[in-house]
Amino acid sequence: MTILHTIQTPQDLSKLSSEQMTRLGEELRQFLISNVSATGGHLGPNLGVVELTLAVHRVFDSPRDSIIFDTGHQSYVHKLLTGRQDFSTLRQQDGLSGYPERAESVHDIVESSHASSSLAWADGISRARSLNSEGDRYVVPIIGDGALTGGMAWEALNNIAADNDRRVVIVVNDNGRSYSPTVGGIANQLSKLRRGVLDKVRTHRAYETVMDGTKQRLQQGGPVSQVVYRSLHAAKKGAKDFWSPQGLFEDLGMKYIGPVDGHDQRSMEEALTDARNYEGPVIVHAITEKGRGYAPARADETDQFHAVGVIDPETGEAVSRGSARSWTSVFEEEIATIADERSDIVALTGAMVNPVGLRTMARNHPQRVVDVGIAEQHAVASAAGLAYGGMHPVVALYATFLNRAFDQLLMDVALHRAGVTFVLDRAGVTGPDGPSHHGMWDLSLLQMVPGLRLSAPRDSTRLREELREAVSVDDAPTVVRYSKGSVNDEIDAVHRLDDGVDVLHASDSAEGPHGNDVLIVSVGAMGELSLDLARRLQDQGITATVVDPRWVLPVPDSVVSLAARHRIVVCIEDGVKAGGVGSRIRQVMREAGVDTALNEVGLPVEFLAHGSRSQVLERVGLTASRIAQDTVAQVLGTKVPFARRLPGEDTPTGDIPVFGTIRR
Repeated sequence: MTILHTIQTPQDLSKLSSEQMTRLGEELRQFLISNVSATGGHLGPNLGVVELTLAVHRVFDSPRDSIIFDTGHQSYVHKLLTGRQDFSTLRQQDGLSGYPERAESVHDIVESSHASSSLAWADGISRARSLNSEGDRYVVPIIGDGALTGGMAWEALNNIAADNDRRVVIVVNDNGRSYSPTVGGIANQLSKLRRGVLDKVRTHRAYETVMDGTKQRLQQGGPVSQVVYRSLHAAKKGAKDFWSPQGLFEDLGMKYIGPVDGHDQRSMEEALTDARNYEGPVIVHAITEKGRGYAPARADETDQFHAVGVIDPETGEAVSRGSARSWTSVFEEEIATIADERSDIVALTGAMVNPVGLRTMARNHPQRVVDVGIAEQHAVASAAGLAYGGMHPVVALYATFLNRAFDQLLMDVALHRAGVTFVLDRAGVTGPDGPSHHGMWDLSLLQMVPGLRLSAPRDSTRLREELREAVSVDDAPTVVRYSKGSVNDEIDAVHRLDDGVDVLHASDSAEGPHGNDVLIVSVGAMGELSLDLARRLQDQGITATVVDPRWVLPVPDSVVSLAARHRIVVCIEDGVKAGGVGSRIRQVMREAGVDTALNEVGLPVEFLAHGSRSQVLERVGLTASRIAQDTVAQVLGTKVPFARRLPGEDTPTGDIPVFGTIRR
């Protein structure tokens, strides 16, 4: 039996010798390589925190002490040490989550996995502990993968440092990277720090007692004593910064220990023990390597296997490479071409140059691609400034991370009518990363932004086309959003209307007084599903028109005109249907005096558990068969919203309205 199989709770670690701990670390790395290569997942970050996580669980007492993971994809080792050693269904439907999840374990606390929030959680939890007279319980946030570049982390540090009695031990997992190498002044400063020989003395409570007493006596003395204090204080700071230059943190009033070799088990435990014994806020700075112990990961310059699909564990090569192009690769090619043509195009992103498809543009025009770190709020406000300065910024983010910068989009960009283009990758249901990473909120959030124009391309041709249209707008924010993974097959329009709306399908049967039965409004990637729905309806004798608005905001006039000539409108979108595109079309229809019934088909207002994209869509009923069943019932008048009656049909009476028979 391996040592790992004997570990069911973190307390089991206390029984192990130093030699056994070393063997356990090796077993953990081999387990991660073998299992994550079979399912896909975040491999590199977890290989880098093996000893660090072991040390945290050896020194602190989870769950009595609260351990918080920032960017929770680095919690795999934590899961293994807390009784979750079946990784066969990692990130699969009904399987183990790739992030902390409270339903899995009492040892998991923060599920959101949007970076830079862990210190705010630590501030709140430690404050609650103090108010509840539980001040002897520690809070241990582990922050890394570039999360300290987020301003929210520093806002929290400002508050944590203000109370020297709260037991918060902040572990900075400094691997110098987020996806790619971390950038900015914070990263530069961290790289200059080194382990101080005085850390043990400075984190001893007796040291603080002596220093505080001396400070008080000198400050309460006469002018000479005060001059002596200021001189000694300056000399102390200069000497301390020479031996251990931790001013970045200690200027906030926090103790700093480090840097520590994050792969030296004994050193990590010693540093964390010193921090725990201090009984106040302490930062422990651990230097780690992403992908530690796995040569293919270390050799990967792009992201050191930050996230992988199914790979060969021996070589690190992908087991199968799909031939289909990704949405991201289409954007990467087109934005690079546009940047070649226009010198005013500047791209911004938050620590994701490669994942969002800016690599080619960065290579060709390095001065015009700005990686702000994990700081989406700053990126968007900075983009407003760039627009004011005569440039056209393109802010490329994962759709889920736009949520963090909504205020800046509203008040800095839209209010000032700034020509900024937002490109939202991984919009809609993203699949295995679960609730915090589904990009399902943007269609609803963006509806309320005055002047904003929102496009949702259905295929690669429309992505290129709509991106160019977006960057041509200089007096309002524009958005181009698309899905994760392989781009859809090309869907050519039957014809394009004067306002740019594409008609994808129209039934062959002659229109009656009110046109076809059903108008299907397809939003973005829902094109194939919408055409499948139209075919199913036609098999039931129900005529349908399928349109792709291309630009769903503002609502095109032709969509409203078409709605007036159909018995019911079905709007299909892969965003939250509450306040989404369908709701907006309904409002515009009512304002125009069009009373055609409309059914919004989209995602429920729920946090959707992980699974493949198709599994999640099926789970919520976003399939052609399910929508067809509902639409047939609506046309028949047996389910609300009821389709408009044809001329001459009886007025419905009783519980179930009576409508004309379906044409066959």
